[in-house]
Amino acid sequence: MTVGGENLGGAGRVELLGAIAECGSITQAARLVKMSYKAAWDAIDAMNNLAGQPLVERLAGGKGGGGTRLTPRGRQLVDNFRLIEREHARYLRQLGSQAEGIADDLLLIRRMAMKTTARNQFLGKVAELKPGAVNDEVILALPGGQQIVAVVTQGSSDSLGLAPGVEAFALIKASSVILVADGAGARFSARNQLAGTVTRVQTGAVNTEVVLDLPGGGTIAAIITNHSAVEMEIAAGSHLTAMFKASSVILGVPA
Repeated sequence: MTVGGENLGGAGRVELLGAIAECGSITQAARLVKMSYKAAWDAIDAMNNLAGQPLVERLAGGKGGGGTRLTPRGRQLVDNFRLIEREHARYLRQLGSQAEGIADDLLLIRRMAMKTTARNQFLGKVAELKPGAVNDEVILALPGGQQIVAVVTQGSSDSLGLAPGVEAFALIKASSVILVADGAGARFSARNQLAGTVTRVQTGAVNTEVVLDLPGGGTIAAIITNHSAVEMEIAAGSHLTAMFKASSVILGVPA
């Protein structure tokens, strides 16, 4: 839930407001939602500031004692949030019943919205994870049958929850990709070697971007110097191999 692009809060904060309306006490409400008294007031202050008007107000002591209650705006916010929750749940149920595979497409749309400076973005599943003394070697299987090898720290591997079968992203900058025209019989230290066919060549003032089509429908882009592009006679239809080190691969997992 946002107001003017600012995060006002989600179900947790609205649950706190609802508890205040029910209990009439910030202390009891905080205890009910398992929140400290200070954290509850910090949340209320933040919501009041972002809303531009009080959502919660204190009651002066008297015959019935003091307390805390929602303002009319606060009650409206709780009611509207619960209405939105019900409509959202109904919308998801309707989507689920309309078409097979729609959930997969929703996930795909979310992936396509991801923004990153890495020119090459691949989605696959962890085929193998080899623990090391400091770093782990992760082999990612791509839908086209290729594999990408990445070397990450054990801390990163643990925090991402990487394990065989886990879906993950591989990000590789185009400047980290080396193109080889004829590597027959040669040995290279780069673990990743993806063969493909040149489909696009875009020449700039200093560098040239080369895009290769990979088997299975994927692509990979490389940034090389104009001199290298001329020397290698790179053109649409050329068969090249894109190489990059395992240490050049950044891994991520869907949120």
